[in-house]
Amino acid sequence: MDVSVIIINHNTKDLTAQTVESVLAATHRASFEVLVMDNSSNEAQRYLGPKDERVRVFSGVENRGFGHACNLGAKEARGDFLLFLNSDTIVHDGAIDAGAAYLKGDPSIGVLGLRTVLPDGTLDSGCKRGFPTPSAALYYFMGMDKKHPENPKYGAYHQTFIDPEKNSDVDAVSGACMLVPKAVYEQVGGFDEDFFMYGEDLDLCYRIKEKGYRVVYFADGTITHLKGQSGLHQKSKSIIYHFHHAMLLFYQKHYRTQYNPFVTGLVYTGIYTKYGLTLLKGKMSRGKGGAAGA
Repeated sequence: MDVSVIIINHNTKDLTAQTVESVLAATHRASFEVLVMDNSSNEAQRYLGPKDERVRVFSGVENRGFGHACNLGAKEARGDFLLFLNSDTIVHDGAIDAGAAYLKGDPSIGVLGLRTVLPDGTLDSGCKRGFPTPSAALYYFMGMDKKHPENPKYGAYHQTFIDPEKNSDVDAVSGACMLVPKAVYEQVGGFDEDFFMYGEDLDLCYRIKEKGYRVVYFADGTITHLKGQSGLHQKSKSIIYHFHHAMLLFYQKHYRTQYNPFVTGLVYTGIYTKYGLTLLKGKMSRGKGGAAGA
């Protein structure tokens, strides 16, 4: 079998069903299966369909994070390639076929990320990314990537200097749509489950590149990401915490020993400051919403 498509359903049964239907309808040449790992906390949101012999559903998965559920799916997978696909995505016609064929033809590739667009057709900037080094993060938060998108120094965070219409080597791709040879995935030990949500895709790409494989942005296959509809991008306190915890964890794991204590102190201060400001902004937004509804 060519591809095992792994989708996590967490209280998103309708979106998940739509994603599964798009995989079934859009994939023609590659042999594939779909594994739905259901860790829903709401019984009414358990995945129910569509019914198809190519779809296997694993219910009652303990919710220990995105990476944990993906790792369980990978253990059950029968395909040579693993496609980790968010439950709020729509696969365009032939995208999986093209991605699988491209990977088959180049064993130097360890991760392939399909071109990802938002519902309005614009590129989802997360589908081709640089690693969040202190300098890349600084220039991004200063807005230098928008002022000088063609400059590799200032545009490193989202690789803005790379033509989105061409296949290109990048640092990392998004976990919303990530195609990985199963042998490579197993070689690096899969997702690090210390990342509950956010950051696990960056970490996986980092470790795969350390093994000498390439990470490639694939412009010849497209998905649409209904970003925010799954609830993962809503600014709840839990989401805000996990996002900033992932930033901290990634730095501690991969960069802390590369930089002097002064730089590390600045990074930690920046992360905690951003965390506090984001919480405050969310609280103020909720307050305005409550006042408007009064």
